[in-house]
Amino acid sequence: MTVGMLSTGMYLPSSTMTSKEIAEKAGLPIEVVESKMGIKKKTVPNPEDHTCAMGIQAAREAISKAAIDAKDIDVVIYVGEEHKEYPLWTAGIKLQEEIGAYHAWAFDVALRCGTTIMAMKLAKSLLETDPAIRTVLLAGGYRNSDFIDYENDRTRFMFNLAAGGGAMILQKNLKKNRVLETSIITDGSFSEDVIVPVGGTKEPLTGESLHRYKLDVTDPDGMKKRLEQKSMDHFLKVIRESVYKSGYEEKDISYVAMLHMKRSAHLYVLKELGLTEEQSIYLEEYGHIGQFDQILSLRLAEERGKLKDGDVVVLVSAGIGYAWGATTIVWGNS
Repeated sequence: MTVGMLSTGMYLPSSTMTSKEIAEKAGLPIEVVESKMGIKKKTVPNPEDHTCAMGIQAAREAISKAAIDAKDIDVVIYVGEEHKEYPLWTAGIKLQEEIGAYHAWAFDVALRCGTTIMAMKLAKSLLETDPAIRTVLLAGGYRNSDFIDYENDRTRFMFNLAAGGGAMILQKNLKKNRVLETSIITDGSFSEDVIVPVGGTKEPLTGESLHRYKLDVTDPDGMKKRLEQKSMDHFLKVIRESVYKSGYEEKDISYVAMLHMKRSAHLYVLKELGLTEEQSIYLEEYGHIGQFDQILSLRLAEERGKLKDGDVVVLVSAGIGYAWGATTIVWGNS
């Protein structure tokens, strides 16, 4: 049995924040923002760009591109962020209703910026094991940039957080864009390093604590030291494991759809894999749209003619917590 990617969808807000604006808010030289952080501009939400709402827009595009009826979707997996229209709310059910997937059932999953990769593995398993499931939609939105305090130096590595929505339709027995194997690593030693310190059960949100309702890093020096020892190794490990499990070798990789991170890290991963800068796209004009960077990268690569039938493509993610993931696909009809 094969599982293929029938289509993708992407929603990008019309509003952007420039490197100059980030530099001014953070009190940084613009050269640091552009060269080191790798941000020329990033998308930011308009008033109507709520989290699930952006996922709905992306899902509609994916359905239109796939030329299917939403009623043919069997399962909707919401892969957007927990920061959404309402707390304690299953966004997937709202998304299902709005797109007209009346014959589907829906649920939400979360692994921060690794959610889409994880959900691809989950969806593939559902398609392979449940004869009643033929078509699965993954969709959601992201606007965790709302939680950035540009005056907090501890969160500088997250100044690239942006906004947008993404979607992907996977289908059973489809030989187009075949989804192969996934590798995921999670490391709980980082689970409380990056948090929003108030608003949960440990410290409920009050008027006095409202100013702390932002992302923060509890032990920046310790986290940096521990993460530097593991992060790049784990990036490379999940890529290689995904490729090997899929029956290919490192030298077979044609393109890497990678999340936005600092430029030096992006180049390091490519170099270690023996790839050129032409075999990926650095998202410096968009920022980090969480778990939808890989979908955006695929779209841009297709538009720029970087993908051809039979290409081995690896989607790569990393999420706060920490989680690293990679999925291999064979592009096109092959």
